[in-house]
Amino acid sequence: QVQLVESGGGLVQAGGSLRLSCTASGLTFDDYAMGWFRQAPGKEREGVSCISAGGGTTLNADSVKGRFTISRDNAKATLYLQMNNLKPEDTAMYYCAAQRGFWLPTPLDYTRYNLWGQGTQVTVSS
Repeated sequence: QVQLVESGGGLVQAGGSLRLSCTASGLTFDDYAMGWFRQAPGKEREGVSCISAGGGTTLNADSVKGRFTISRDNAKATLYLQMNNLKPEDTAMYYCAAQRGFWLPTPLDYTRYNLWGQGTQVTVSS
């Protein structure tokens, strides 16, 4: 059974940092492109950052460029999202997602992914 389990969310003040993790099981992790997505109440799910199966290619949404860094450790089957200089508008439920393939067309499009975690809440206070 495939599972993606996120952790690392929490409450932080504006300007602070958090590191999210997503541990995968039940799949050959390095066969999958991965992404982080977020959804705030009343808003559509949006792509935050994504990474190729080998980890050499990444893409960030404009809203997080220079602040968020995605990475992966294929030996540990774990995906990370380092979030620095957090802003109140970053408040959302954060999800990791996986799709088999090295890299995806339009990889920040959440409809490209078929495996999802349950999410971890990030709340940034002003």
